[in-house]
Amino acid sequence: MRVLVVNTGSSSLKLSVLDDAGGEWTVAGDERAPVHRGELDRDEVATALRDLPEPDAVGHRVVHGGAEFAAPVRLDADVRRRIAGLTDLAPLHQPKSLAGIAAIDEALPGVPAVACFDTAFHTTLPPEAATYPVPESWRRTYAIRRYGFHGLSHAYAARRTAAWLGAERSRRLVTAHLGAGASLTAVLAGRSVETTMGFTPLEGLAMATRSGSVDPGLVLWLTGQAGLAPDEVAHALEHESGLTALAGTADMKEVVDREAGGDPDAGLALDVYVHRLRAGIASMAAALGGLDALVFTGGVGEHAPVVRARCAAGLGFLGVALDEDANRSALADADVTAAGAAAATLVLTAREDLEIAEGVRTVLCQMT
Repeated sequence: MRVLVVNTGSSSLKLSVLDDAGGEWTVAGDERAPVHRGELDRDEVATALRDLPEPDAVGHRVVHGGAEFAAPVRLDADVRRRIAGLTDLAPLHQPKSLAGIAAIDEALPGVPAVACFDTAFHTTLPPEAATYPVPESWRRTYAIRRYGFHGLSHAYAARRTAAWLGAERSRRLVTAHLGAGASLTAVLAGRSVETTMGFTPLEGLAMATRSGSVDPGLVLWLTGQAGLAPDEVAHALEHESGLTALAGTADMKEVVDREAGGDPDAGLALDVYVHRLRAGIASMAAALGGLDALVFTGGVGEHAPVVRARCAAGLGFLGVALDEDANRSALADADVTAAGAAAATLVLTAREDLEIAEGVRTVLCQMT
Protein backbone atom coordinates (compact mmCIF):
# COMPACT_ATOMS: atom_id res chain seq x y z
CA MET A 1 0.00 0.00 0.00
CA ARG A 2 1.48 3.35 -1.04
CA VAL A 3 0.52 6.07 1.43
CA LEU A 4 0.75 9.78 0.73
CA VAL A 5 1.63 11.49 4.01
CA VAL A 6 0.43 15.09 4.24
CA ASN A 7 1.95 17.25 6.97
CA THR A 8 0.35 20.70 6.93
CA GLY A 9 1.98 23.15 9.32
CA SER A 10 1.11 26.73 10.16
CA SER A 11 3.32 27.96 7.30
CA SER A 12 4.33 24.90 5.26
CA LEU A 13 3.06 21.82 3.47
CA LYS A 14 5.21 18.70 3.30
CA LEU A 15 4.37 15.66 1.18
CA SER A 16 5.91 12.21 1.03
CA VAL A 17 4.88 8.81 -0.29
CA LEU A 18 5.71 5.75 1.79
CA ASP A 19 5.75 2.27 0.35
CA ASP A 20 4.88 -0.89 2.29
CA ALA A 21 7.60 -3.35 1.31
CA GLY A 22 7.50 -6.63 3.17
CA GLY A 23 6.20 -5.03 6.34
CA GLU A 24 8.93 -2.38 6.40
CA TRP A 25 7.95 1.21 5.56
CA THR A 26 10.31 2.71 3.01
CA VAL A 27 10.33 6.17 1.50
CA ALA A 28 9.47 6.82 -2.14
CA GLY A 29 9.64 10.23 -3.77
CA ASP A 30 11.13 13.30 -2.09
CA GLU A 31 10.73 12.49 1.58
CA ARG A 32 9.35 15.37 3.64
CA ALA A 33 10.52 17.97 1.11
CA PRO A 34 8.66 21.27 1.57
CA VAL A 35 6.57 21.83 -1.52
CA HIS A 36 5.02 25.11 -0.46
CA ARG A 37 5.57 27.77 2.18
CA GLY A 38 3.05 30.41 3.10
CA GLU A 39 -0.60 30.23 2.10
CA LEU A 40 -1.83 26.92 0.70
CA ASP A 41 -2.08 26.96 -3.11
CA ARG A 42 -4.11 24.12 -4.62
CA ASP A 43 -2.42 24.41 -8.01
CA GLU A 44 0.98 23.94 -6.38
CA VAL A 45 -0.34 20.97 -4.44
CA ALA A 46 -1.58 19.37 -7.65
CA THR A 47 1.77 20.06 -9.33
CA ALA A 48 3.71 18.50 -6.45
CA LEU A 49 1.54 15.39 -6.53
CA ARG A 50 2.39 14.83 -10.19
CA ASP A 51 6.04 14.37 -9.14
CA LEU A 52 5.18 11.63 -6.63
CA PRO A 53 4.03 8.03 -7.12
CA GLU A 54 0.27 7.59 -7.25
CA PRO A 55 -0.91 6.71 -3.73
CA ASP A 56 -3.42 4.09 -2.63
CA ALA A 57 -4.35 6.08 0.47
CA VAL A 58 -3.68 9.39 2.19
CA GLY A 59 -2.69 10.15 5.78
CA HIS A 60 -3.09 13.69 7.14
CA ARG A 61 -1.32 15.01 10.23
CA VAL A 62 -3.83 17.00 12.29
CA VAL A 63 -2.43 18.81 15.33
CA HIS A 64 -5.48 18.76 17.58
CA GLY A 65 -7.94 15.94 18.12
CA GLY A 66 -9.29 17.22 21.43
CA ALA A 67 -10.37 14.56 23.89
CA GLU A 68 -12.57 12.72 21.39
CA PHE A 69 -10.06 11.47 18.79
CA ALA A 70 -7.94 8.85 20.52
CA ALA A 71 -6.73 7.12 17.35
CA PRO A 72 -6.47 7.67 13.60
CA VAL A 73 -9.86 7.86 11.89
CA ARG A 74 -11.15 7.59 8.31
CA LEU A 75 -12.00 11.04 7.01
CA ASP A 76 -15.57 11.83 6.03
CA ALA A 77 -17.82 14.88 6.23
CA ASP A 78 -18.67 14.29 9.88
CA VAL A 79 -15.03 13.88 10.94
CA ARG A 80 -14.11 17.08 9.08
CA ARG A 81 -16.88 18.91 10.87
CA ARG A 82 -15.64 17.66 14.24
CA ILE A 83 -12.05 18.64 13.41
CA ALA A 84 -13.26 22.11 12.44
CA GLY A 85 -15.08 22.30 15.77
CA LEU A 86 -11.71 22.08 17.53
CA THR A 87 -10.28 25.15 15.77
CA ASP A 88 -10.47 27.30 18.91
CA LEU A 89 -7.98 24.92 20.54
CA ALA A 90 -5.47 25.22 17.67
CA PRO A 91 -6.29 28.39 15.71
CA LEU A 92 -2.97 28.48 13.81
CA HIS A 93 -2.83 24.84 12.75
CA GLN A 94 -6.37 23.48 12.47
CA PRO A 95 -7.51 25.67 9.54
CA LYS A 96 -4.35 24.74 7.60
CA SER A 97 -4.96 21.04 8.25
CA LEU A 98 -8.51 21.39 6.94
CA ALA A 99 -7.25 23.29 3.89
CA GLY A 100 -4.74 20.52 3.21
CA ILE A 101 -7.44 17.88 3.52
CA ALA A 102 -9.64 19.76 1.06
CA ALA A 103 -6.81 20.35 -1.43
CA ILE A 104 -5.68 16.73 -1.47
CA ASP A 105 -9.27 15.48 -1.71
CA GLU A 106 -9.79 17.73 -4.72
CA ALA A 107 -6.58 16.51 -6.37
CA LEU A 108 -7.14 12.83 -5.51
CA PRO A 109 -10.91 12.25 -5.51
CA GLY A 110 -11.94 8.84 -4.33
CA VAL A 111 -8.62 7.99 -2.64
CA PRO A 112 -9.35 6.99 0.99
CA ALA A 113 -7.95 9.41 3.55
CA VAL A 114 -7.21 9.08 7.27
CA ALA A 115 -6.65 11.79 9.89
CA CYS A 116 -3.83 11.14 12.40
CA PHE A 117 -3.75 13.39 15.45
CA ASP A 118 -0.76 14.77 17.35
CA THR A 119 -2.79 14.73 20.57
CA ALA A 120 -4.15 11.18 20.23
CA PHE A 121 -1.18 9.44 21.86
CA HIS A 122 -1.78 11.45 25.02
CA THR A 123 -5.47 10.59 25.46
CA THR A 124 -4.23 7.81 27.76
CA LEU A 125 -2.99 10.35 30.33
CA PRO A 126 -4.50 9.43 33.71
CA PRO A 127 -6.80 12.01 35.31
CA GLU A 128 -4.14 13.16 37.77
CA ALA A 129 -1.84 14.03 34.84
CA ALA A 130 -4.47 15.48 32.53
CA THR A 131 -6.36 17.65 35.01
CA TYR A 132 -5.51 21.26 35.86
CA PRO A 133 -6.51 22.31 39.40
CA VAL A 134 -8.72 25.16 38.15
CA PRO A 135 -12.46 25.79 38.68
CA GLU A 136 -14.64 22.92 37.49
CA SER A 137 -16.79 25.33 35.50
CA TRP A 138 -13.73 26.29 33.41
CA ARG A 139 -12.82 22.67 32.79
CA ARG A 140 -16.38 21.80 31.76
CA THR A 141 -17.21 24.91 29.71
CA TYR A 142 -13.90 25.44 27.92
CA ALA A 143 -12.62 21.82 27.69
CA ILE A 144 -9.58 22.82 29.73
CA ARG A 145 -7.22 19.92 30.34
CA ARG A 146 -3.69 18.88 29.47
CA TYR A 147 -3.79 17.55 25.89
CA GLY A 148 -0.10 17.09 25.07
CA PHE A 149 1.42 17.40 21.60
CA HIS A 150 4.13 15.86 19.38
CA GLY A 151 2.21 12.63 19.93
CA LEU A 152 3.03 11.16 16.51
CA SER A 153 6.76 11.60 17.17
CA HIS A 154 6.54 10.22 20.70
CA ALA A 155 4.43 7.27 19.53
CA TYR A 156 6.91 6.40 16.79
CA ALA A 157 9.87 6.69 19.17
CA ALA A 158 8.15 4.42 21.68
CA ARG A 159 7.25 1.85 19.03
CA ARG A 160 10.72 1.91 17.49
CA THR A 161 12.39 1.58 20.89
CA ALA A 162 10.24 -1.39 21.88
CA ALA A 163 11.14 -3.11 18.61
CA TRP A 164 14.84 -2.36 19.20
CA LEU A 165 15.23 -3.13 22.90
CA GLY A 166 12.29 -5.44 23.54
CA ALA A 167 9.21 -4.79 25.64
CA GLU A 168 10.82 -5.35 29.04
CA ARG A 169 13.87 -3.11 28.46
CA SER A 170 11.62 -0.30 27.24
CA ARG A 171 8.69 -0.65 29.63
CA ARG A 172 9.50 2.61 31.46
CA LEU A 173 10.51 4.96 28.68
CA VAL A 174 11.09 8.70 28.43
CA THR A 175 10.99 10.11 24.92
CA ALA A 176 12.55 13.54 24.33
CA HIS A 177 11.36 15.25 21.15
CA LEU A 178 13.73 18.21 20.90
CA GLY A 179 13.27 20.43 17.88
CA ALA A 180 12.09 24.00 17.43
CA GLY A 181 9.30 22.85 19.70
CA ALA A 182 10.30 20.48 22.49
CA SER A 183 8.46 18.08 24.74
CA LEU A 184 8.97 15.01 26.89
CA THR A 185 6.66 12.05 27.35
CA ALA A 186 6.64 9.30 29.96
CA VAL A 187 5.62 6.07 28.22
CA LEU A 188 4.61 3.10 30.37
CA ALA A 189 4.23 -0.17 28.47
CA GLY A 190 3.53 1.75 25.27
CA ARG A 191 1.06 4.26 26.74
CA SER A 192 1.58 7.96 27.44
CA VAL A 193 1.12 8.62 31.16
CA GLU A 194 2.72 12.07 31.48
CA THR A 195 3.99 14.76 29.13
CA THR A 196 5.34 18.29 29.37
CA MET A 197 3.10 20.16 26.92
CA GLY A 198 -0.41 20.82 28.17
CA PHE A 199 -3.46 22.79 27.05
CA THR A 200 -1.19 24.39 24.44
CA PRO A 201 2.28 23.60 23.07
CA LEU A 202 3.63 26.53 25.11
CA GLU A 203 3.81 24.59 28.37
CA GLY A 204 6.89 22.68 29.45
CA LEU A 205 10.49 22.88 28.28
CA ALA A 206 12.41 25.93 27.10
CA MET A 207 12.34 25.85 23.28
CA ALA A 208 13.76 27.66 20.27
CA THR A 209 11.37 30.63 20.42
CA ARG A 210 8.87 29.56 23.09
CA SER A 211 9.32 30.22 26.78
CA GLY A 212 7.98 26.93 28.04
CA SER A 213 6.36 27.03 31.48
CA VAL A 214 6.36 30.37 33.30
CA ASP A 215 4.58 31.54 36.44
CA PRO A 216 0.98 32.35 35.39
CA GLY A 217 1.20 35.25 37.82
CA LEU A 218 3.89 36.72 35.58
CA VAL A 219 1.46 36.81 32.65
CA LEU A 220 -1.20 38.43 34.84
CA TRP A 221 1.32 40.99 36.07
CA LEU A 222 2.49 41.83 32.55
CA THR A 223 -1.08 42.33 31.30
CA GLY A 224 -2.09 44.16 34.48
CA GLN A 225 0.49 46.26 36.33
CA ALA A 226 2.91 46.44 33.36
CA GLY A 227 0.11 47.35 30.97
CA LEU A 228 1.15 45.11 28.08
CA ALA A 229 -1.55 43.95 25.67
CA PRO A 230 -2.45 40.23 25.90
CA ASP A 231 -1.60 39.75 22.21
CA GLU A 232 1.80 41.34 22.78
CA VAL A 233 2.56 39.00 25.67
CA ALA A 234 1.31 35.96 23.74
CA HIS A 235 3.47 36.84 20.74
CA ALA A 236 6.56 37.31 22.91
CA LEU A 237 6.07 34.02 24.76
CA GLU A 238 5.56 32.14 21.47
CA HIS A 239 8.05 33.83 19.14
CA GLU A 240 10.55 35.91 21.12
CA SER A 241 11.42 33.70 24.08
CA GLY A 242 13.40 30.51 24.70
CA LEU A 243 16.84 30.36 23.06
CA THR A 244 15.97 33.43 21.00
CA ALA A 245 15.44 35.55 24.10
CA LEU A 246 18.57 34.34 25.89
CA ALA A 247 21.07 33.97 23.06
CA GLY A 248 19.56 36.01 20.23
CA THR A 249 19.19 32.95 18.01
CA ALA A 250 16.85 29.96 17.78
CA ASP A 251 19.59 27.79 16.23
CA MET A 252 20.95 25.34 18.81
CA LYS A 253 24.10 24.69 16.75
CA GLU A 254 24.93 28.39 16.87
CA VAL A 255 24.24 28.47 20.61
CA VAL A 256 26.56 25.49 21.20
CA ASP A 257 29.34 26.95 19.00
CA ARG A 258 29.13 30.36 20.67
CA GLU A 259 29.08 28.81 24.14
CA ALA A 260 32.23 26.86 23.31
CA GLY A 261 33.83 30.17 22.34
CA GLY A 262 33.02 31.71 25.71
CA ASP A 263 29.89 33.71 24.83
CA PRO A 264 28.12 34.28 28.19
CA ASP A 265 24.65 34.73 26.66
CA ALA A 266 24.94 31.47 24.75
CA GLY A 267 26.26 29.82 27.92
CA LEU A 268 23.24 30.95 29.91
CA ALA A 269 20.87 29.84 27.14
CA LEU A 270 22.40 26.36 27.03
CA ASP A 271 22.41 26.09 30.81
CA VAL A 272 18.73 27.06 31.05
CA TYR A 273 17.79 24.66 28.25
CA VAL A 274 19.64 21.72 29.82
CA HIS A 275 18.43 22.55 33.34
CA ARG A 276 14.79 22.45 32.23
CA LEU A 277 15.44 19.29 30.20
CA ARG A 278 17.07 17.38 33.07
CA ALA A 279 14.35 18.40 35.50
CA GLY A 280 11.67 17.35 33.01
CA ILE A 281 13.23 13.94 32.41
CA ALA A 282 13.48 13.34 36.16
CA SER A 283 9.82 14.31 36.51
CA MET A 284 8.84 11.90 33.73
CA ALA A 285 10.85 9.12 35.41
CA ALA A 286 9.04 9.82 38.68
CA ALA A 287 5.71 9.34 36.91
CA LEU A 288 6.99 5.98 35.66
CA GLY A 289 8.45 4.82 38.98
CA GLY A 290 11.88 4.48 37.39
CA LEU A 291 13.58 4.51 34.01
CA ASP A 292 14.49 1.72 31.60
CA ALA A 293 15.32 3.80 28.54
CA LEU A 294 15.75 7.40 27.42
CA VAL A 295 15.29 8.37 23.76
CA PHE A 296 16.43 11.59 22.07
CA THR A 297 14.74 12.56 18.81
CA GLY A 298 13.93 15.69 16.78
CA GLY A 299 16.42 18.09 15.23
CA VAL A 300 18.22 18.99 18.48
CA GLY A 301 17.84 15.51 19.96
CA GLU A 302 19.42 13.95 16.88
CA HIS A 303 22.13 16.48 16.06
CA ALA A 304 23.30 18.08 19.32
CA PRO A 305 25.59 15.62 21.16
CA VAL A 306 26.59 18.38 23.59
CA VAL A 307 22.97 18.73 24.73
CA ARG A 308 22.64 14.97 25.15
CA ALA A 309 25.91 14.71 27.06
CA ARG A 310 25.19 17.59 29.44
CA CYS A 311 21.69 16.37 30.06
CA ALA A 312 22.83 12.81 30.81
CA ALA A 313 25.61 14.08 33.10
CA GLY A 314 22.94 15.12 35.60
CA LEU A 315 20.89 11.94 35.35
CA GLY A 316 23.28 9.36 36.76
CA PHE A 317 20.92 8.76 39.68
CA LEU A 318 18.43 7.38 37.12
CA GLY A 319 21.02 5.00 35.67
CA VAL A 320 21.71 7.16 32.59
CA ALA A 321 25.29 7.24 31.28
CA LEU A 322 26.49 7.82 27.72
CA ASP A 323 29.37 6.33 25.79
CA GLU A 324 31.30 9.47 24.84
CA ASP A 325 32.52 8.22 21.48
CA ALA A 326 29.16 6.77 20.47
CA ASN A 327 27.35 9.93 21.51
CA ARG A 328 29.78 12.19 19.68
CA SER A 329 29.53 10.23 16.43
CA ALA A 330 25.81 9.34 16.47
CA LEU A 331 24.25 10.52 13.21
CA ALA A 332 21.14 8.38 12.83
CA ASP A 333 19.47 5.64 14.85
CA ALA A 334 22.10 4.75 17.42
CA ASP A 335 22.56 3.23 20.85
CA VAL A 336 24.77 5.59 22.85
CA THR A 337 24.53 3.78 26.19
CA ALA A 338 27.70 3.50 28.24
CA ALA A 339 28.81 0.01 29.23
CA GLY A 340 27.17 -1.00 32.50
CA ALA A 341 24.56 1.77 32.52
CA ALA A 342 21.28 0.68 34.09
CA ALA A 343 19.15 2.64 31.60
CA ALA A 344 19.55 2.51 27.83
CA THR A 345 19.93 5.73 25.83
CA LEU A 346 19.03 5.84 22.15
CA VAL A 347 19.15 8.50 19.44
CA LEU A 348 16.33 8.06 16.92
CA THR A 349 15.46 9.91 13.75
CA ALA A 350 12.05 11.59 14.10
CA ARG A 351 9.67 9.84 11.71
CA GLU A 352 6.14 11.09 12.20
CA ASP A 353 5.59 10.13 8.57
CA LEU A 354 6.12 6.45 9.36
CA GLU A 355 3.72 6.68 12.30
CA ILE A 356 1.07 8.32 10.11
CA ALA A 357 1.50 5.67 7.41
CA GLU A 358 1.18 2.92 10.01
CA GLY A 359 -2.00 4.55 11.30
CA VAL A 360 -3.45 4.70 7.80
CA ARG A 361 -2.68 1.05 7.18
CA THR A 362 -4.22 0.03 10.49
CA VAL A 363 -7.45 1.98 9.91
CA LEU A 364 -7.98 0.83 6.33
CA CYS A 365 -7.09 -2.80 7.01
CA GLN A 366 -9.62 -2.88 9.84
CA MET A 367 -12.29 -1.71 7.40
CA THR A 368 -11.64 -4.42 4.81
